[in-house]
Amino acid sequence: QVQLVESGGGLVQPGDSLRLSCAASGFRTEMHYMSWFREAPGQAREFVARIWLTNTSYGAAVKGRFTISNDNAKNMVYLQMNSLKPEDTAVYYCYAHYMSGYWGQGTQVTVSA
Repeated sequence: QVQLVESGGGLVQPGDSLRLSCAASGFRTEMHYMSWFREAPGQAREFVARIWLTNTSYGAAVKGRFTISNDNAKNMVYLQMNSLKPEDTAVYYCYAHYMSGYWGQGTQVTVSA
């Protein structure tokens, strides 16, 4: 059974950092692309970052501030978010490019003074 569980969200101030985690089960993350997306209220779900082995790519809004990484031994994917801005406020989802694709339940990130 495939499962993705995100954690690490919370309320932070502008300029702060936060690290999100995605725990995967039911497949091997090292064999597939893994991505982070986010969805702000009233907006479409937006691509944030993707990783496969050591290959990474980022959305324009987060490039240079966010870093995606993985620990394949633990079947984990992470999103380190630095210099957070209020516009980064959203529910962040982990996505596995495995078979038809799988989503986690999401974790809320709120950036507010």
